Amino acid sequence: MPIDRSFFFRAVRGSLFGGRLTQSQVDGLTALLDGWEARRPGGDRRWLAYALATAYHETARTMQPIDERGGTAYFERLYGPAGQRPQRAARFGNTAPGDGARYHGRGFVQLTWKVNYAAMSAHLSGVTGAAVDLLATPELAKRLDYAVEILFHGMEAGSFTGARLADFFTCTPSGVRLRDDWIGARRIINGSDRARTVAQHGRRFLAAIRPAA
Repeated sequence: MPIDRSFFFRAVRGSLFGGRLTQSQVDGLTALLDGWEARRPGGDRRWLAYALATAYHETARTMQPIDERGGTAYFERLYGPAGQRPQRAARFGNTAPGDGARYHGRGFVQLTWKVNYAAMSAHLSGVTGAAVDLLATPELAKRLDYAVEILFHGMEAGSFTGARLADFFTCTPSGVRLRDDWIGARRIINGSDRARTVAQHGRRFLAAIRPAA
């Protein structure tokens, strides 16, 4: 069932955005709602709420795909084959000079490492029916429709850390909640970092999501 957009934007404007939404924020939120309705109409609203909360936190409330903060030297030190963790870099495909900067974090969540860019290239190509090559053009990870798909697919499939939404939010066919772990769900993205904060954001988004009349 479609989401009541008027109620949603009115609610989040007050509870999460200090009473004002920019057009850019509206555009990002709209793309995320559209993406959700296209893939999981009538799905568990907690999944959507937690994905929205994740994007809200990871993009510093801009609700637009962003670059990870840092410059070339920082990214090469963190992710490059000659950086601080060369074995990890090799395991995740960053084997050539410049790979650390080339495949730094981008999107609503930080898609990082060459192997992950390759995996999401394959996924996006399958979804869209057209060739999508994030390896050749990593900036495409910030294209709004691609970033939406990366966020939802990664959180549903466990592509980011191995943890997925179904590990933390489940319910019976009749809608009785079984798992309802808002704090633990942070492991889908980043361990326990700011887990309570993101959980609070998620509950506020959930309160704003209701079916259209």
